[in-house]
Amino acid sequence: MKKRVSLKDIADVVGVSTSLVSYVLNNKGKENRVSEETAKRIREVARELNYQPNQIARSLKSQRSQSIGLIVADISNPFFSNMARTIEDEAHSRNYTVIFGSSDENSTKLKKVLDFLTTRQVDGFIIAPTEGCEETVRELMKNKTPFVLIDRYFESLSANYVIIDNFQASRDAVSHLLEKGYTRVGLVSYRSELIHFRNRVRGYEEALKNAGITPDAKYVKEVSYDTFETEMKKAVRELIFEDKAEAIFFCTNTLAIEGLKQIFGLGRKVPEEIDVVAFDQSIAYDFFEYFIPHISQPIKEIGQEAVRVLLEQINGENEGDARICLKAKLKSHPAPADELKTA
Repeated sequence: MKKRVSLKDIADVVGVSTSLVSYVLNNKGKENRVSEETAKRIREVARELNYQPNQIARSLKSQRSQSIGLIVADISNPFFSNMARTIEDEAHSRNYTVIFGSSDENSTKLKKVLDFLTTRQVDGFIIAPTEGCEETVRELMKNKTPFVLIDRYFESLSANYVIIDNFQASRDAVSHLLEKGYTRVGLVSYRSELIHFRNRVRGYEEALKNAGITPDAKYVKEVSYDTFETEMKKAVRELIFEDKAEAIFFCTNTLAIEGLKQIFGLGRKVPEEIDVVAFDQSIAYDFFEYFIPHISQPIKEIGQEAVRVLLEQINGENEGDARICLKAKLKSHPAPADELKTA
């Protein structure tokens, strides 16, 4: 195995001290009065010898790894994959590297991924928490580990988070259906106590009440995250054939895609026989002849804010809690052609 080139190797070739080489390669040459000619020679030799900085040693010295851990709920979900890309780009612009992990909405796996990333000496975490992981988050707070929650949070914990207004977004989505004259509107959500799902159900109920309709539990269907494909078939069949729903609000893009699949499998036309609106966008919607109205989340803004809040913690620039709630927009019609050209 080839020996790693050290600062001493460069110093021996140039004929200067190791500390002088360190000053130059850490961009501190000028403040330590290293001549431009010597600095240039040091950099040339470093390139010739293919010198690679020892990041582990740097981390031990500075107590920083210039990396952050990102744990999303489901990396296969377009929302989280797009979020991960935004966070990676934003972190890169601030000279940070992102190490990814996915919990698959499982609190045990989240803890395992968190422990693994901790051994990698990351400087902080951005986490989409799962149901049942309050104690894990509380432990981070106890250890004063820099972190920020995204997409969801816990009312019982005073922690940093960046979310959207799920209540208002859902109310807007369901109001869109009610304004079209429907009175029997169903909802399909995951069976969960996570606050963002509860707020989406609350927004659905509020929209009905504002339209003078009393919410009826039979129109609310909940499916398990692990077996939602199987349960969705039953939920959609009940809404269409038993409950006589005229429209359905799907609380996530994955539920919407599976729900639409089941609707078409039952021989129903959208929107002529059953109308729909979805929470969150998906590229799969582009393959349908009918535009799928959906809530569009400000993914880029969420990612940028999450990175900003985390780095402020890491750098000791923010002592208080950062609780950021952004607005999401309902897209009920396709974007105009001229808008698509400039996008």
